[in-house]
Amino acid sequence: MNLSAATLPTLPASIHGPAYDRTAHAPGVVHLGLGAFHRAHQAMVFDQLLSAGDMRWGIHGVGMTRPDLVNQLNAQDGLYAVRVADGQGVKWQVPGALWRTSVATTERDAVVAAIAAPTTRWVTLTVTEKGYTPELAGLLLDGLRLRQQGGLPGITVASCDNLQGNGHKLQALLKAAASPQDEAVVRWMDAHCAFPCSMVDRIVPAATPEIMAAAHEALGVKDDCALSTESFWEWVIEDRFADPADGALLQSAGVRVTADVHSYEEAKLRMLNGSHTAMALMGAVTGRPFIASCIGTPHIRSFVERLMGREVAPHLSRSDWADYRDALVQRFGNPYLKHSVHQIATDSSQKIPQRWPPSVLGQMAEGAPYEHHALAAAVFVRYTLGVDENGQAYALNDPQAQSLTALGAAQRTQAQACVKALLAREDLWGASLPLHAAWTARVLHWHQQILQHGVDAAIQQLLAQEA
Repeated sequence: MNLSAATLPTLPASIHGPAYDRTAHAPGVVHLGLGAFHRAHQAMVFDQLLSAGDMRWGIHGVGMTRPDLVNQLNAQDGLYAVRVADGQGVKWQVPGALWRTSVATTERDAVVAAIAAPTTRWVTLTVTEKGYTPELAGLLLDGLRLRQQGGLPGITVASCDNLQGNGHKLQALLKAAASPQDEAVVRWMDAHCAFPCSMVDRIVPAATPEIMAAAHEALGVKDDCALSTESFWEWVIEDRFADPADGALLQSAGVRVTADVHSYEEAKLRMLNGSHTAMALMGAVTGRPFIASCIGTPHIRSFVERLMGREVAPHLSRSDWADYRDALVQRFGNPYLKHSVHQIATDSSQKIPQRWPPSVLGQMAEGAPYEHHALAAAVFVRYTLGVDENGQAYALNDPQAQSLTALGAAQRTQAQACVKALLAREDLWGASLPLHAAWTARVLHWHQQILQHGVDAAIQQLLAQEA
């Protein structure tokens, strides 16, 4: 038997599940991008609000392209277990906030109707940096147009991803996609809808057979949608809501509501995400499978601590950065989070532009060294070769995979030309960094060390010279 509404009462008493009625109310939230992160983050926050008796936070979850997960969740009545693990131990929870599901590519009209439903108050999104497409804008505009034409209230549209200024960018995307005939809906949107920026943080690895097996043992029933995560979570959201009372409600569930999201998102992007990308690339090239195996290697741990402390932190406005750095190192080492380096290395070409260049440029402006970022950039170049130091081939899961592997293939025979070609790309490094010859020289230096001696030896050389 699988986890479902029917088997929910059979779960062990130690497993916290939804005690509220999941069928008596229509959803109040439409979520676009029904992946593991949302189900272990916002969905668990909304589950708290529902458990407190506020039935306006049930979710209509939308898978953007693939029906397989949606079908699995439907078969389980939207229920799934989450293993929450830290140094103190493990607990299991079954959040109940997911009430309905759709697939955007095959059920577009149903998604538009859900956005326009009278009970809908929020739309949340976790669609990744590359997901801000004209198709997404069209979907939202069609739903908002129906609301406006039906005389319905405005809604809060909250981006919950790793894009800086995500709320502003989403609102700008909708305006850019609007046609001249949409003038009325754009005016209504500006007057009645809110697009808060937010920063979200929780490590949620992709689901694995091991998690399914652990869930079966803990629950006594099968769960094809089980997830694993850490106890830490953070959601910082701008105090900008269609219903101003929502801010206090979210705070009651542990969300940080503030006028200054920027300092938190900047720290997360550059410290957590920036070092995550560096470690993922190092792990991919050296054959270490998980982030915990990377941070558990003393020289990689020292590299990450110094990358954050010496080259990232000086340019952040988050005042508690040292505590944040130490917490990150602990979180990276969580033995329960088998966070695949290849999963995190996915879409690196989309992630690097936000995560590394601002810190490098900040160091340059102060005449300070940027060797850790230069070495990380050299590892990225080596990663494009598509084979690790043990001779194991891997695929680049990246929208730019074709051009990256075409350039990267030449690095064994024409290393200098290859590095220069990759560092010249503004889509990766921005407009100004490719103009700095000193940056190119340092990346070339570390790339040569990596090709000759390997990633580990290069890191150890850097640590020794910058002790």
